[in-house]
Amino acid sequence: MTILLLAGSPSAPSRSTRLLHYTGEKLAVLGHRYSKLDVRDLPGDALLRADFNHAAIQAALAQVAQATAVVVATPVYKASYSGVLKAFLDLLPQFGLTDKLVLPLATGGSQSHMLALDYALRPVLSSLAARHVLPSIYATEAQVQWSEQEGLSLDQAVFQRINEGVQQLSDSLLALRKTGSNHFDPIPFSQVRCSV
Repeated sequence: MTILLLAGSPSAPSRSTRLLHYTGEKLAVLGHRYSKLDVRDLPGDALLRADFNHAAIQAALAQVAQATAVVVATPVYKASYSGVLKAFLDLLPQFGLTDKLVLPLATGGSQSHMLALDYALRPVLSSLAARHVLPSIYATEAQVQWSEQEGLSLDQAVFQRINEGVQQLSDSLLALRKTGSNHFDPIPFSQVRCSV
């Protein structure tokens, strides 16, 4: 079982991608393997023209297909997730996330954009048949800091939410291993919550 870290930021370095890699490292400590896919590294022309015959696009789609879980990270722009992430998600087959665990992460300028995950990204993930979307984790730019000397520094609340999300994803993956099944029961919308 592998986890795909899907970075949806158009820029590098970025807070959302650093948060994503930090999450991957926490999962690795718990014994999980992961691979990385930075959407911004895909050829722009092939991505925007939906060139399914391009080798890089085929390889990226194969990474998604082979993953048991996807941790997707995006900055929030204009109250929505990034355009490059949208372009990539549009390339996935109609049921391209069937029975996959998905953990959404996002960073934005202020708390006022935190609902973009649940009102913009979650419906798209659900339409791709990701029936088990874990609670979203949102952090403001002030809560995710980087310095060359000290590396990544997280606000205590974000640190706690990441730990909870990682543990929940890990527990779900371990339960899958025990049952040998990739099927998840849908989570009723009334039970969906966004971590603040």
